Amino acid sequence: MKKFITTLKNIFSIEDLRVRIINTLLFLGIFRLGSYIVLPGVDANKLEGNTSGIFGLLDTFLGGAFSNASVFGLGIMPYITASIIVQLLTVAVPHFQKLQKDGESGRKKLNQMTRFLTVLVTLGQSVGYVTATIPADAIDPYFGKTLFVASSMITLTAGTIFCMWLGEKITEKGIGNGISMLIMIGIISRLPGAIIKEAASRNMDGALVFVLELVVLFFVVMGVVMLTQATRRIPVQYAKQVIGNKVYGGQRQFIPLKVNSAGVMPIVFAQSLMFIPAIVATAFREESEVAGYIGSTFGDPSSWQYSLTFTVLIIVFTFFYTAISVNPNQIAEDMKRNNGFIPGIKPGEQTSDYIANVIDRITLPGAFFLAAVAILPALVTQLGVSRDFAQFFGGTSLLIMVGVVLDTLQQIESYLLMKHYEGLMESGQFKDNDQNVIVA
Repeated sequence: MKKFITTLKNIFSIEDLRVRIINTLLFLGIFRLGSYIVLPGVDANKLEGNTSGIFGLLDTFLGGAFSNASVFGLGIMPYITASIIVQLLTVAVPHFQKLQKDGESGRKKLNQMTRFLTVLVTLGQSVGYVTATIPADAIDPYFGKTLFVASSMITLTAGTIFCMWLGEKITEKGIGNGISMLIMIGIISRLPGAIIKEAASRNMDGALVFVLELVVLFFVVMGVVMLTQATRRIPVQYAKQVIGNKVYGGQRQFIPLKVNSAGVMPIVFAQSLMFIPAIVATAFREESEVAGYIGSTFGDPSSWQYSLTFTVLIIVFTFFYTAISVNPNQIAEDMKRNNGFIPGIKPGEQTSDYIANVIDRITLPGAFFLAAVAILPALVTQLGVSRDFAQFFGGTSLLIMVGVVLDTLQQIESYLLMKHYEGLMESGQFKDNDQNVIVA
């Protein structure tokens, strides 16, 4: 406990880190405040609070903004959807591939395209959101349906753009990882209420069952932490060089390849795509039986169709995001430039192929474990756990919270190490993961 208090004092003694933490808290406070500002023309007292199925999961990510019909009703999700589309284009379209390789100028152009696409996606999703979730008796008669839908589209789009701006500011002036931080704070805001509700539903007779649920949840969290931190270390030997009277190199280091190199992004990407069929189909459920079936099927996270599609998307996005975030050719080239080689493997193309094979072998089990944890809430719901608490028992909510918390700890750890303070983690795992990365 004494070490923990000393570490907290060290954190707030670093001016830059202290300012970034305060900025992050202020931006997150603004985001939470916006989730309670209701759309113009909506009577909040007449909202049905539809938080079942896919809407309940979306409401969890947005911290209640969805069910509150707030100006942040769609939150940051349209931006994530737009990011998915742009990243897919960088793989499939040569023009976007060229922009990705153009360095800072290309990155700025891709960011501008992502922002523009975010506006289009938000406008489209806002129509389904307004027509499917806000009852007619909650709308002020002064507006009329057409005027209300038009004004809500503009307001929701502005809210999403503002959320996107907040995320960028958290990344720039805060601790970092702003977009994921916004999602995490929305999830955490619902966690205390879900635990209290689950405990109340069990009463004294079910106290043992509730304690057992917490114990199982603890081990699930530990498993997710292990998945996030697990690495496969590839040994790298550097050749000795004699420069003047000194000998350089000749030491062995390691390339730490994470089992889950994609982090939480496959879950976020897959979940964003899973929202689209339910929202769009619900908007047209009265005109088409097929739309009604799709809306009911993909609007229920506990259905086998939803779980199967969700699992496939997670596995696909895990390999996709790993492929664009870890480049075996670049790693092999950097090793060759620095006179490094993997024992028993020739430098160049064979090294690149070897690293790619290792990445494929460790990514496959990581992707399946990621998918298993993601669909765990659907399984525990069938065992009697309340739907609200099951969303935190595993799945996307838990993965996002663990991933973002670990990333935040790593950011704080780097500031402490730069100022020569003792780190947060006694084992120094965060430090090892950073020191062993080979750069050009």
